[in-house]
Amino acid sequence: MRLMGRSVGLIVLVVGLAVGGYFYTRQIQEITPGGAAPTTTVDITVVRMDLLALAIAERLHFATNSKYASLEELRTSGDTHLTRNNRPNFTYSAETSDNGFRIIATYSGADPNAPKRISIDETLAIKTESR
Repeated sequence: MRLMGRSVGLIVLVVGLAVGGYFYTRQIQEITPGGAAPTTTVDITVVRMDLLALAIAERLHFATNSKYASLEELRTSGDTHLTRNNRPNFTYSAETSDNGFRIIATYSGADPNAPKRISIDETLAIKTESR
């Protein structure tokens, strides 16, 4: 009887570990966009935060100057505290017009699953382009 109880306990433990492993694997797939490496995923998160900060700086600049600005102008006016136009494997650029702006982070790293471009516009909508 004791042997049967231990066997059932072992089976329950193995099934529990299998179910936990399945859910862990699913969570990792959701966290890493497009199968990108975990380090690339961290970089993408930081880039998205930078883009949001730059977009808010653009909107602030527009509110005080009635025009959108280049990234350099945002820095010199003090509207942003980002000191450079890049992060490892990403380069930032801005396209501005009288009606709006688009800030683009272009990926140049080796991860084939990383998005090639991430952008944000005056609506604060972040878009990811894989190609």
